[in-house]
Amino acid sequence: MARQTTSPVPDETAAGPSGSADPQPGAASTAAAEPSAAAKPARAAKRSASSKTKTAARAKPTATASKTRAKSPAARAKSTTAEASGAEAEAPVSAKPVPAKPVAAKKPPARRKRPRKAPATGPVTIGRSGFTKLKNISEIRHYLRTSDTPVFFVGATAFNLLGLDRWVRGFSYISYYDSWDGTHPRVFTPSEKPYIEFESGEEINNWLLRNHEVRAHIERRTPPGVRPQIVMVFFDEETERICEELDYELILPSHELRGRLDSKIVTTQIADSVGVPSVPNVLTTVEGWDELVRVTDRAKLGQDLVIQTAYGDSGKTTYFVTSEAEFAAVADEVIGVEIKVMKRINNRPIAIEAVNTRHGTVVGPCMTEITGHADLTPYRGGWAGNEMFPTVLDDESRHAAVQLVRKLGDRLGKEGYRGFFEVDVLLDTDTGDVYLGELNPRVSGASAITNVTAGAYADVPLFAFHLLEYSGIDFEIDVDEINARWEELASEDEWSHMVIKHTSSTVERIDAAPRTGRYVLDHYGNLVYSHGDLDWHLLTSESEAFYLRIYQEGDYRWKGADLGILVTKAHLEASHGGLTLHAKYLIDAIRGMYRVTRIDGEEPAPKPAPAKGK
Repeated sequence: MARQTTSPVPDETAAGPSGSADPQPGAASTAAAEPSAAAKPARAAKRSASSKTKTAARAKPTATASKTRAKSPAARAKSTTAEASGAEAEAPVSAKPVPAKPVAAKKPPARRKRPRKAPATGPVTIGRSGFTKLKNISEIRHYLRTSDTPVFFVGATAFNLLGLDRWVRGFSYISYYDSWDGTHPRVFTPSEKPYIEFESGEEINNWLLRNHEVRAHIERRTPPGVRPQIVMVFFDEETERICEELDYELILPSHELRGRLDSKIVTTQIADSVGVPSVPNVLTTVEGWDELVRVTDRAKLGQDLVIQTAYGDSGKTTYFVTSEAEFAAVADEVIGVEIKVMKRINNRPIAIEAVNTRHGTVVGPCMTEITGHADLTPYRGGWAGNEMFPTVLDDESRHAAVQLVRKLGDRLGKEGYRGFFEVDVLLDTDTGDVYLGELNPRVSGASAITNVTAGAYADVPLFAFHLLEYSGIDFEIDVDEINARWEELASEDEWSHMVIKHTSSTVERIDAAPRTGRYVLDHYGNLVYSHGDLDWHLLTSESEAFYLRIYQEGDYRWKGADLGILVTKAHLEASHGGLTLHAKYLIDAIRGMYRVTRIDGEEPAPKPAPAKGK
């Protein structure tokens, strides 16, 4: 995300922004994935091109032949005897045998598509209960636990919605990177991954949907008469075409609508239309420094400015400008395009996720954003995590922020938007004013915390309301009651997570990497691996942490690569704005568990796919 803690990094790019329902630990649904194809050096790829190409085994379609009804042995014997007796009585002694007619060869049965449910023409009956409408949270929880509709979260990792399968029976994950080495019962990773350098999260998601192993997996997990549902962070028009061809239901707002709302310019205009305040700004197009000065003088913004272009993530298209020299450094990025120019304020960025439903907007907890720390990311101002704790906002500011998000969410509904979104809110630390920062019309990196809060366990996770909105089921909720309860419960909970990137300019091959699972501080204060686990939901104290490994042995890491994500109930940012000593120790301890070989030479190592969503 881009926010006011960012400085110009015009020529650098980071990786793309980005337990189960009583599972049996250790049960594997798929074989351990081979080392990532993105980890194979380019020269090895060239050598393999000149050698004999391996052809991936194609999934064999299963033809279902029609079967005759079986008879019992006694019935067959009786029938045979009766037929023989009848033949002897009726056939004349001199009857000549009749030559048999040639039988035409049978054509193999054509493969048919899985029958899907017909469009509902009346009230939908929910399971054996006979419900035609979910009237309260208890019935909603019951529905989520018993629905046989499969929902697949597709992405580079399972990070964003990991643990949602604890509530939703049919929820599972299709991931490019297998962080559990095949032991997570609800995470599927294809075993064959040819060398590809993905440029975006959209590309990796489309590759997964096309993959024959993935398609076979979805087919196996989908009951007859049911249409599989697909969820992901990033998608494009190609994703929509693939889902249409395969008869998958992409339960997200359209790419066209999301693309329009993703513009910081459009977001500001929509917010202005309903009185949602933004940091003092002007929307304009300039051709040089002198014109910028004239525009900002008229708007009384001064010359300590923040400039944003319409699109960008993790702070990569947000620039600080205080002088002509600083403007010249980013001129190629901002001249001749529509930009948002803001007065620079001292602020605390707050992330809030929400779901727009037919009954109004349900708002999740308020979280601070961990941004720009050199221990975590090489990008000054780049997003590196979130944390939630009781004093993240005072009661008055928290209520103002929640109301801002509700008002914006309801307005998005009039644009045709349904479902999950995230809003960056800026708290002016000098005046206490709450402003809209930007809108992210998608699942975000903060979702990992949103779905594990006290409010989620009191009712259902926030994302469950998104699933309800796309379920076709009629439901009834009191949005005012839920928001009031969650606003109170969120102030008593504490969770944090941070994305650990490779921060140096070296390119290195990973020879050994820490395992995914639960880590604890031993008697000497050392962070040590305790055991494998499916998610972080069972953490209870700040002496524990869950590490989700992304790149494994044989993969490569380069400047900005996401190594993994650490989740804990400890507070990670100090009151002075820097990381706590505990946070710095956790980062150093995880980094110390990697063993790498530095890659030298002119030929660069391939970059693996973007690994998270923000």
